[in-house]
Amino acid sequence: MIPNVLSIAGSDPSGGAGIQADLKSIAANGGYGMAVVTALTAQNTRGVRAVHVPPAAFVGEQLDAVASDIRVDAVKIGMLANAEVVRVVTEALPRLGAPVVVLDPVMVATSGDRLLDAVAVEALGDLLRLADLVTPNLPELAILDRLAGGTGTPAADWAEAIAQAETVSAFFGVRVLAKGGHLTGPDAPDALVDAASARVVGFGGDRIPTTATHGTGCSLSSAIATRRAHADDWETAVADARRWLRESLRHGDDLAVGGGHGPVHHFAGLWSRGGLDTRPTPAEVEAQWWDDIADVRTGIDDLPFIRGLVDGTLHEAAFLGYLEQDAAYLGEYARALAVAASLAPDAAGQAFWAQSAHGAIAVELDLHRSWLAPLGRDDADAIERWPTTVAYLDHLLATAARGDHAVLAAALLPCFWLYADLGERIAAGAFGEVTGIPGHPYATWLATYGDPGFAAANRDAIDLVTRIAASATADVRERMRRAFRVSAEHELAFFAAPLLRSPGAPAAATTVG
Repeated sequence: MIPNVLSIAGSDPSGGAGIQADLKSIAANGGYGMAVVTALTAQNTRGVRAVHVPPAAFVGEQLDAVASDIRVDAVKIGMLANAEVVRVVTEALPRLGAPVVVLDPVMVATSGDRLLDAVAVEALGDLLRLADLVTPNLPELAILDRLAGGTGTPAADWAEAIAQAETVSAFFGVRVLAKGGHLTGPDAPDALVDAASARVVGFGGDRIPTTATHGTGCSLSSAIATRRAHADDWETAVADARRWLRESLRHGDDLAVGGGHGPVHHFAGLWSRGGLDTRPTPAEVEAQWWDDIADVRTGIDDLPFIRGLVDGTLHEAAFLGYLEQDAAYLGEYARALAVAASLAPDAAGQAFWAQSAHGAIAVELDLHRSWLAPLGRDDADAIERWPTTVAYLDHLLATAARGDHAVLAAALLPCFWLYADLGERIAAGAFGEVTGIPGHPYATWLATYGDPGFAAANRDAIDLVTRIAASATADVRERMRRAFRVSAEHELAFFAAPLLRSPGAPAAATTVG
């Protein structure tokens, strides 16, 4: 289930911090983001110019609007601006009923601008006690340390930071993520401190050399809230959120936003690994692939072999040569179908390809032999394979040997699809009447092209392969399309070959695409 994550924070018109950063972070970490605006800022990457705080009652109305309609799985709290807004949010949290509450006590921006007044800081105590995790930077941790009875002096080293976090955790009963980004040196450690369990879990990491740090605290806290709402424990949620943030930090400079502290690149990982192309539906794949072989389909329709087969004028030698080559093809095609069954990732695919392999041997090949046996031409081992037959089988068997089920499935599809389509149109009279021709030598054979069982198997094959293609990456889908196209071209060559190769058959002017 996708968690609904509510950000309660100020806005940043430059998009790098506040609710804008939170919503990006929530989306990048697998949540549905919502936002209650507590303050409007006029800021950019260089600093904050002005802050406008809407009436606290309006903040409450926003919170109630969300709570009355939408399940809230996690809350991230950021900039609250003044004591009245702090109190409104504190009072609203129980009504929201969120099982996860992460507080990022935004007091000072990265640029050094003050974002929380002194009276509001004093009001934070009650809110801290309702939170599950607080994520201060070192200056903010020092302020919380003072509220908890400590010195309030910013930590000079990591050991002092951990000590302050322990004080805050014990006093307010909240987990503290101490962050070492403000320390000097090559390391940027973080630590999850929980005084209740006397645990301190450290997270190491080299400092990332970048100035793109605008909104890092906002982004991390909302990422943790989202990850925790996915039912991870706190340690895992923090670890995964940090890993995502560090990747986003490494690519922040790629955005080249602003002349000050630029934003992190929230979607760097998603864009590089997932791409920007929208995945097609199976129906869209079906339409695209079918259109992609329109020239091949037209080429098949125009072949003298097809025309002669339908009107009964095809020379018998060409027909028998076609049957022999098809029989030789079916034996190896069945092997490729069996490989597809062995590679299929699910039971449905395994069953379909295995049944198709059985059908190719037990039904289709026997049908060929019933025509060839009376002529003593049913010995498959004695059949000399034509180059077109060899080329087609080499393509299928090489694809099978590479072990890529998706690509193999696509390569096997034209043998279903082109034959079924051709049979359906022949039966419908698209090439002329067949059954009405007295003594038509191939009428019973053509009837097998329109067999309802094969039509159903073809529909299953199309659905199976296009579903695979629709869910695949763009690279895999393109390799599937190419394999499908190559097989379709081999089908055209296979239909053209009998009038070019069969002894005794008259030569025909034929163009093979």
